[in-house]
Amino acid sequence: MKNVKTFTEVYLTIKRSAAIIVISSLLMGLQESPYIFTAKNGRIYFLSDAPLEMISATSNSVIGVLNIRDRNFTLAVPVKTFEGFNSSLQNTHFNEDYLETHLYPMATFKGKIIEEIDLGVPGRYRVRAKGKLNIHDQENDRIIRCDVRVENGSIKVSAKFTVFLDNHDIKIPTIVNQKIAQEIQVEIDLALIASN
Repeated sequence: MKNVKTFTEVYLTIKRSAAIIVISSLLMGLQESPYIFTAKNGRIYFLSDAPLEMISATSNSVIGVLNIRDRNFTLAVPVKTFEGFNSSLQNTHFNEDYLETHLYPMATFKGKIIEEIDLGVPGRYRVRAKGKLNIHDQENDRIIRCDVRVENGSIKVSAKFTVFLDNHDIKIPTIVNQKIAQEIQVEIDLALIASN
């Protein structure tokens, strides 16, 4: 039994190290290119509007990288950074039982902006971000509509979309089925700044 525990501890350490490497590469990789824009403290908010309870939480720890030349992007948020639950017990259940943040510490969205627009030109744009949304170690292909505003050397992005718990293998016990929605409303806002 001790070997199993040791293996589990090693596995968790590797997963945490991988998350740190992802964050570091997002923020430090390709820093010298004038085409690279980064975000370090984007906001993400979610709302579960179930028949018996509303649950919401926010994280201001979204990080991201956008290459405006090829329109490729990566966004990530440490799941444990969400705050604002109705109680500390809700927060505990969210992290330990549903999202299992000890095993799956990061949620990510990686892909490309579909529209062939020049994000170096100031203006307002409505775009579609196509990529893989990974939550709870379950990856789904998604197209998410985003509002983009380019001004004063920054790119501001906002989006609203729905996350379906079944798509990410997030199991809700029957006893609390009426307290947690199967469709979670998500909003994201971030400002990306030129890295040079």
